[in-house]
Amino acid sequence: MPQLTGILEFLDDSGITMVKRLPDDGQYEIPWGTQLIVRESQKAIFFRDGRSLDIFGPGRYTLQTQNLPILTKTITSLAFGSQSPFKAEVYFLNMKLFPNLKWGTKEPILFKDNELQMIRLRAHGIFSIQIKDPSLFLNKVVGTTGLYQDSDIEDYLRNIITTRMTDVLGNTLKSIFDIPKELNQLSSIIKSSMDLDFEGLGLYLHDFYVNSVSVPPAVQELVDARSGMAAVGNLDKFMKYKAALSLEKAAENPGGTAATGVGVGAGMGMGFMIPQMLQNSLQAEQGSNSGPSDTPLDKIRKLKELLDMGAISKEEFEMKKKELLGGI
Repeated sequence: MPQLTGILEFLDDSGITMVKRLPDDGQYEIPWGTQLIVRESQKAIFFRDGRSLDIFGPGRYTLQTQNLPILTKTITSLAFGSQSPFKAEVYFLNMKLFPNLKWGTKEPILFKDNELQMIRLRAHGIFSIQIKDPSLFLNKVVGTTGLYQDSDIEDYLRNIITTRMTDVLGNTLKSIFDIPKELNQLSSIIKSSMDLDFEGLGLYLHDFYVNSVSVPPAVQELVDARSGMAAVGNLDKFMKYKAALSLEKAAENPGGTAATGVGVGAGMGMGFMIPQMLQNSLQAEQGSNSGPSDTPLDKIRKLKELLDMGAISKEEFEMKKKELLGGI
């Protein structure tokens, strides 16, 4: 059986390898006295005859009886003496942070919204992990795999994340309209709910972020409509403002040509609406302002200002003035 060279070490140029076994196929013998080099960001677990014998931290080691006392009886019983090669494996575990792992919901999550009722949500984000317990992770997750990368466990962890996130959304979030202000809190709560799951695999969940929560296009239209109404604010004032803009545009095209006929017609239509809107405004002011200054004479002065501005006609002014004077 061929032997390995006198040095065992592993350098990961890809940055995505979590566990690497040497030798790759287990068909090599390791000479007694081989140098084992473990980097600062690594741990090495030595196996002989299928058993884990020791965990090595950063440093240089010579594989001999002093390092592996459990081998003493085996070595002394060999016919070739203490310098005989032996068949074993070394698993190098990368203890560095594995950042920017992506998660997302493969299928929409059913969510009961307080305002929109039952809707379907999708979410995605990123998370980072580290190996916390090398022996537990190797024996429970990796097994005898010769090369194990972060992508190998990413799908499994996504399933855990989706399950925990569904629980948190149902217990914490009341409406999707609260998502923008609750995003950081949601990330923290979901991370806390998964810490034990990751520890059970020998992993440490370093960070977890929910980047976005999306809804179906039909629901998004409802959200946009509500946002638009909130941006408008007072709808009555908004309509009056739009009416004033229409009158201004109509005044800019007094000729009423074919090209601007539609615009003039719209402006005239808004002009007919103005008196009614003013009347409603005055009625609203009369109902909300009951102070001594809100007298018929004050209202006549306001009407006169509107007349001077050209917002109402002289006939409308006289008609309303007569109505107000009749109430004195």
